[in-house]
Amino acid sequence: MFDKILIANRGEIACRVAATARSMGIKTVAVYSDADAHSKHVSACDEAVHIGASAPKESYLQWQRILEAARATSVQAIHPGYGFLSENEDFAQACAEAGLVFIGPPASAIKAMGLKAESKRLMETAGVPLVPGYHGADQDPELLQREADSIGYPVLIKASAGGGGKGMRAVAKPEDFAAALQSCKREAINSFGDDSVLVEKYVQRPRHIEIQVFGDTHGNYVYLFERDCSVQRRHQKVLEEAPAPGMPESLRAAMGEAAVNAARAVNYVGAGTVEFIVEQPGGYERPDQMKFYFMEMNTRLQVEHPVTEAITGLDLVEWQLRVAAGEPLPLEQDDLMIDGHAIEARICAENPDKNFLPATGTLHVYRKPPHSSFTFDAVRVDDGVREGDTISPFYDSMIAKLIVWGETRQQALAKLDAALAATHIAGLQTNVQFLRHVLATESFSKARLDTALIERESDNLFKQDKLGLQMTVAAAVAQTVLAERAAETNDPFSRSDGFRSHGLASRRIDLEYKGEPVVAKLRYLHDGLQLKVGDHEAAPLAFTVDEQGRIDVRFGADRQVVQVYALGEAEHVFGTRGASTITELDMLSHAGEGVGEAGRLTAPMPGKVVSIAVKVGDKVSKGQLLAVMEAMKMEHTIAAPQDGVVAELLFSPGEQVTEGAELLKLSS
Repeated sequence: MFDKILIANRGEIACRVAATARSMGIKTVAVYSDADAHSKHVSACDEAVHIGASAPKESYLQWQRILEAARATSVQAIHPGYGFLSENEDFAQACAEAGLVFIGPPASAIKAMGLKAESKRLMETAGVPLVPGYHGADQDPELLQREADSIGYPVLIKASAGGGGKGMRAVAKPEDFAAALQSCKREAINSFGDDSVLVEKYVQRPRHIEIQVFGDTHGNYVYLFERDCSVQRRHQKVLEEAPAPGMPESLRAAMGEAAVNAARAVNYVGAGTVEFIVEQPGGYERPDQMKFYFMEMNTRLQVEHPVTEAITGLDLVEWQLRVAAGEPLPLEQDDLMIDGHAIEARICAENPDKNFLPATGTLHVYRKPPHSSFTFDAVRVDDGVREGDTISPFYDSMIAKLIVWGETRQQALAKLDAALAATHIAGLQTNVQFLRHVLATESFSKARLDTALIERESDNLFKQDKLGLQMTVAAAVAQTVLAERAAETNDPFSRSDGFRSHGLASRRIDLEYKGEPVVAKLRYLHDGLQLKVGDHEAAPLAFTVDEQGRIDVRFGADRQVVQVYALGEAEHVFGTRGASTITELDMLSHAGEGVGEAGRLTAPMPGKVVSIAVKVGDKVSKGQLLAVMEAMKMEHTIAAPQDGVVAELLFSPGEQVTEGAELLKLSS
């Protein structure tokens, strides 16, 4: 076994690998960029080496610097994690040539499976079912358009060297193909250095089911069952679970055997995942009619590997290390069994109500439910951040992975919702409440799964506030009153309870809720408080607080135990029913704001301007594409908010911009 390894990654996966290595007595070396100098993964390892600037291409993708760090720290092996260099055949080969063990498959296997078109031709030869499509080397745009027309719409354009949902576009009609192809190729070249694409039939009502496989250097192979990853946004996974609900044993065996055959065909070593699109011609109620098609093989550990660990009781990173050290697989296929059900939720810094726009900022509040980290438990949180850390625009938007295990799927669902309710994050936008909304949908709760679930259930997922205006205001007012009471002294003039020698006191509280002004009036009665929110009827308000700071709020007929965090003027309210944010305004400090803002178009997040679609003097219509930005490894379009004329362009393609920077000006 190795004495010391280098982890060529950052964040959660670097912490994950370090945890298992520590349990096995293996020392670890971290690498870090400028942005990650004080990150959690640096302190999780025994040593750390700086490798460059914040942008990945100047640090985590500089494999020559990583090899230099490995030589300088005398490690024996390198674990690539996932993303970055984990599926880079040149890096794997360079490790071997440097006398270092690459903790993953050989470079030849990465090459064979890394290019989607090549892997599909290989699978076709092996007799694995494929989705109808074009996988050829000729990348002439007119040829690709003709192939798409021949396949029939809708089609899916996918980066041949891609993964993680990047470089992928669904196209519904012929006239949209050319623009989608350009965008896909641009994202592919930026993410993978290769703009080759393939075009496939877009399977209707598909499920995304993947098989975890393992191989060793002795020719042994096993599959560790399946994961359902059908719940996706922008072709990226949101929730993953194991085993796949409704999976017939015969189909599980057939897919497992096909996955092992795929691994064996390329002499695969280590952890890998064979991904399949599963068609449901008989609908959700007829799983016996499901058909599977090979999609791709990810030649690395997957983000969602903890759900497999939860149902098998195995540490997949330990298996990776043992196999890489030349040991045989610890178990044979007949030794493997499924125990219970596990679900993973990816907690990301993003705004679901704005097309999942990535968010940046500081984790001023980051509170988690009782949990384990990187080890088996009913509730597990794997993360690479701490309260006070900054989520930067340089890397993926994922903050943490929340994994739960239950004896049944229903038990796991209940545990996950409770754990999400106890996850309190303030300081930036997250998808935590959106995840709770997904769990509550009939489609997910009853396992009516396909990759269009989010779109199908959109009315129940977006612009939801289960806590509601009334309770949110009541909780914020309760927090304010409690804070004022805590600041009181023996001086009677410090009292904030509205005491006066005659009459009753009242106060006006100016608030902002979802961008709209709200006025609340708090009245101090002889026997308690009364609160009026907007045009609603006034109702009694009462509250108590416990030692953990939880406030039991009783407002009229409604009652909720909440936790409130005050950050500046904003009050972040978390309850079992949901969470919301409201701003208590100091009206004098906001006087004059909003003047002269018309006609400005600003960057919604820090990033790079990829392209500008207009020039000065162009007339544009509301909703028309104006520019494309890239942030957190994804492209985002900037559209015209109203009709107008382009008056001035303030940035050029390739330039970096900060959040809120004015990109261009429109005149009416």
